[in-house]
Amino acid sequence: MSEHTPSYLAGHLAPVPDEIEAVGLHVTGVLPTELTGRYFRNGPNPLPGEDSGHWFTGHGMLHGVRLEKGRAAWYRNRWVRTKRLEGAPPIGPDGTRDLAAGAANTSVIEHGGRIFALTETSRPYEMSPELDTLGPCDFGGRLTTGMTAHPKEDPLTGELHLFDYGMRPPFLTYHRLTAAGELATSFPVQVPGPTMMHDLAITPNHIVWLDLPVVFQPELVGRGMPYQWSDHYTARIGLMGKSDPTVQWFDIEPCYVFHIGNAHEDDRGRVTLDAIRYSREAWFSTWSRIGGAPRAEQAARLAVATLHRWTLDPATGTVTEHALDDGNVEFPTVDDRLVGLPNRYLYAVDTHAIVKYDGDHGQIARHELGEDWHAGEAVFVPADDSTGEDEGWLLSIVTHRDPAVASRLLVHDATDLAAEPVATVHLPRRVPAGFHGSWIPDTELHR
Repeated sequence: MSEHTPSYLAGHLAPVPDEIEAVGLHVTGVLPTELTGRYFRNGPNPLPGEDSGHWFTGHGMLHGVRLEKGRAAWYRNRWVRTKRLEGAPPIGPDGTRDLAAGAANTSVIEHGGRIFALTETSRPYEMSPELDTLGPCDFGGRLTTGMTAHPKEDPLTGELHLFDYGMRPPFLTYHRLTAAGELATSFPVQVPGPTMMHDLAITPNHIVWLDLPVVFQPELVGRGMPYQWSDHYTARIGLMGKSDPTVQWFDIEPCYVFHIGNAHEDDRGRVTLDAIRYSREAWFSTWSRIGGAPRAEQAARLAVATLHRWTLDPATGTVTEHALDDGNVEFPTVDDRLVGLPNRYLYAVDTHAIVKYDGDHGQIARHELGEDWHAGEAVFVPADDSTGEDEGWLLSIVTHRDPAVASRLLVHDATDLAAEPVATVHLPRRVPAGFHGSWIPDTELHR
């Protein structure tokens, strides 16, 4: 990596130049036979010779590993064939946003038996189980905005809650899909300006909004990501009923949140929200690094993002907040069966480690990868016969800092994270460190 190469095009983030596939992957250890499905991971991957100007804006590429009854059947990677990949500009000649010209580079989910590659403010792209692009989706013409990359599926109802944010009013729009994948509800939510809202949370009774001081800056258009911290925009968290656009807002200390761990309600109606908090200093440190700032500038601006908790009391209108840990972590995950419900365990990653938080006992377990390996988001898959919350597997693709070294899919026993993985799938190539993945069991696709 030279001093002039953007950080998002080098080392563990360097894009791969092509699409490949391989069958009969080598496995060390023993893959659990119940893991029969697909692990898909999304992330930015510019075309060869292309510089998109920011890590967040490269074309979406899915990496997939097929596991089947104790063997790793195949690996393949495919660009999402978006209109943008084919050369369509995100802004049309009439000045309107082309909702199908997004990067589709952030996450990949299954809902209603369909697979979607997502990025915020754009249409989802439907993908086949073999990673072929089927095309943009507007749910029968009912989705008239873009869609977040972080929708939340309610484990009690099967409904999918999502939103879109934009540069012009309405700055925020809420949507709800039925369990079958039909868009049933849409309405605007009032916020004062074009905030960059990356995630949301749900509870049985609430949608939890994050209205935070990173906002659209018109003068930055055409220079990577046109969003920046504003000292004049108030930081607040909102609670909204699932069928009522009225929001109760709670002012909080200025910060930014990319990713939420979970939220839940207690028997007094209070809502607890756990998320990764960036202070103003941590925001600028991170934004300069992922935006390609020179290494000297990055080294001069070191700050960390930490696991944080807010407790919101609708009855009194008060909020309390405190740090749960002082370690630098990101990409928090929980058991999907507990989204919006009380959870004991939360998983996250440090740069070179996978981390497990035990909220009941205040304990932290770590699996250290070593300085040469970068940890990818850890996705929890419950064991078929699980009785405890952490009885299952953690799946994570890890990437070496040397671009010549192939990546690995690690399968950990979530009850004993510090131990060696129960299985390691040796992938046929390096997978650039990316964003979010999903485990999609065959049973979900056969519904």
